[in-house]
Amino acid sequence: MKLKGVNYDVGRVLLGRLTRPTFNKAEIHRELEIIRNDLHCNAVKIQGFDLNRLIFATEDALDQGLEVLLAPEMFEKSPEETFDYTLKAAEALEPLCQKWPLKVVLSIGTELTLFMQGILEGSSVMERIGNPSIWEKIRSGTYYKPLNEYLAKTTEAVRRVFHGAVTYASVARIESVDWSIFDIVCIDAYRDKLIRNSFSEMIKSYYSFGKPVVIGEFGCCTYKGAEDLGGMGWDVVDWSKTPPRLKADYVYDQYTQANEIAEDLRIFDEVGVYGAFVFTFVQPATKIDDPDIENIIENLKFDPDAISYSLVKSYPNEHGTSYPDMSWEPKLSFKIVSDYYGTT
Repeated sequence: MKLKGVNYDVGRVLLGRLTRPTFNKAEIHRELEIIRNDLHCNAVKIQGFDLNRLIFATEDALDQGLEVLLAPEMFEKSPEETFDYTLKAAEALEPLCQKWPLKVVLSIGTELTLFMQGILEGSSVMERIGNPSIWEKIRSGTYYKPLNEYLAKTTEAVRRVFHGAVTYASVARIESVDWSIFDIVCIDAYRDKLIRNSFSEMIKSYYSFGKPVVIGEFGCCTYKGAEDLGGMGWDVVDWSKTPPRLKADYVYDQYTQANEIAEDLRIFDEVGVYGAFVFTFVQPATKIDDPDIENIIENLKFDPDAISYSLVKSYPNEHGTSYPDMSWEPKLSFKIVSDYYGTT
């Protein structure tokens, strides 16, 4: 692989929650430094909503010698609102593209069939993926046309203000994209039990478009059996209970996550992808200053890191030991990725 990367979240807004409530520039710089020097990445996929955060992190990463796939993400909005936001992101990124030619790629959206309103029925991603008719619509392909019409319109407008490479982070198996309008084929590919035996062939099928293939997301949660659920590994908690609890007897296990990521990396190298980005480096824990929330977390019947895809385990009110300046500790998957990227 030419691009050895990881996803880096500077603050996505998912289900009304900001995934990185506090944006500390020194912390961002330090984490990108660790990604470059200790995780041995040569590229990073920066995700988030706020354009100021995105541009700061992108410039910092480029300054440190990392290539950047920038993924501005505004979820649960109309196509019109999403279009306007994406165009602003492209305009903001253009000066960095001019300063670092060939080092910046722009993604014009992430899994829009699921995360943008107007293609599938439902006011939220949870309603869309929970709709009993979703698989019937996926099999019929009736939503391919509106998706590709949106992508074509957006790409055309973006290319007028941004002169770097352009791609789209498509969800494998669900979206059928017209890749002729893009410079790079980018798919989010989680190797769940339904495609475990055909995963390599699925990835190879994207070579038919004659363009570099990049895996925008792949990874695994941190419990036994998480590899079978892939991109839905997070959905094993019954949040209606007090306190919330796992839906089954899942056991926290860092080895499962590490082994799945190692196998994925091996497959990606075997089939010859251009690049891959592990999902994800860190999922920051919110600092707890609400006694009620603190009580809920303290009484959880499971380790909340079990449903995390991150390579590091975050702490809400303490620091790690490997990096005393960081509020997290590397997991076994961090070492696996570091060793793999550092020796291949």
